[in-house]
Amino acid sequence: MPVRWWIAGLLFASTTINYIDRQTLSVLAPYLKREFVWSNSDFALVAIGFRAAYTIFQVVSGRLLDRLGTRRGLSLAVLWYSAVAMATSAASGLWSFTAFRFLLGAGEAANWPGATKAVAEWFPKSERGLAVALFDSGSAVGGAVAPVLVIWLYSSFGSWRPAFLITGLLGIGWLGLWRLLYHPPEVHPAVTKEERSLILAGRADDLQESAELSWKSLLRRKETWRIVLGKALTDPVWFFITDWFAIYLVSKGFKLENTLLGFWVPFVAADLGNFAGGGLSSYCIRLGWPVLRARKLVVLLGGIGMTLLIPVIAVSNFAVIIALFAVATFSYAAWSTMALTLPADLYPNKAVATVSGMSGAAAGIGTIISTLLIGRVTDRYSFEPVLIGASLVPVVATVLVFVLIRPRADNHSQTRHDAR
Repeated sequence: MPVRWWIAGLLFASTTINYIDRQTLSVLAPYLKREFVWSNSDFALVAIGFRAAYTIFQVVSGRLLDRLGTRRGLSLAVLWYSAVAMATSAASGLWSFTAFRFLLGAGEAANWPGATKAVAEWFPKSERGLAVALFDSGSAVGGAVAPVLVIWLYSSFGSWRPAFLITGLLGIGWLGLWRLLYHPPEVHPAVTKEERSLILAGRADDLQESAELSWKSLLRRKETWRIVLGKALTDPVWFFITDWFAIYLVSKGFKLENTLLGFWVPFVAADLGNFAGGGLSSYCIRLGWPVLRARKLVVLLGGIGMTLLIPVIAVSNFAVIIALFAVATFSYAAWSTMALTLPADLYPNKAVATVSGMSGAAAGIGTIISTLLIGRVTDRYSFEPVLIGASLVPVVATVLVFVLIRPRADNHSQTRHDAR
């Protein structure tokens, strides 16, 4: 197998571990709420602690990764957040949990800009959709694995503290493999001449655009705002599910221990959505579609699919609830794969992590606002207004993506693809 796909596998593993670490708190939330007597608004504060740091450091980490390089930047990030995840086992209440989550968010913020940058370094455009789908699917796999692993650890030890300690160790193991196996394609000892030529041929347009690296020049481009606004409006849907799904199921009268099978179904559906979105766009490109037109098709279908959270309001059957959430997460993941691929499509390699970080920061701001609202709305009313908002906001995001794409951008992208 070509080395570039082994690299994609490492990025998938990093994302999986990243999500297990962050989902540990969400899975334990019903138990922690009972032990510490937290309201939904209190839990929202803890979640916002993570999201605030994640928002700030998406921008910072993106810029640092472009300067430090992928190997060194991701090494430092994973070491940081793994240590913080283990240290969370010492938390003693609302404010200490919030502080640890802030520190965790600061470290985990580098994963997506770093992985996107690695894909831009290692893959031609026709393969980037699938490569992004592979590493991004780690979020769904981590989300699916976390409930089983964390509840098993909680039941085995009779305490939530070992769950944080043990899941945090996973990143340390990954770090050893990363340092051993990852090197830039130009100097990687296992890359063949043919694979290196294929990879480097895809860098020609990056070299031509290397001057467009300043913040000001990036913010002047409509493509940047399309990516930023799209992530800001759709990521809150995903984080509503990842942060609140356990609490939502309990609010519907289901016992978490009896719903593990259903709990991970939406996350597996998201995993499939990653590959469906990446595969469909790559297939269309191979048929001769312009790159951005292929991405936009997936965005449209994903935006429509996320509206299926609205019918959940009228449903009480567990299987139907899970199925509707699964369609929504499948659709979100396909949409998100395109959003993550676009920086690599539209920007030179030296700006990819920066743009990805900017979009992640915008997503963080949107998620902070939505998390605060979810806590207050569900304490005062119910989850019904939240489900309506989670269905309709992605439609707005999809419309904005189409409005902010100018024909010349699509034509330019096609020209760059044809050059390959």
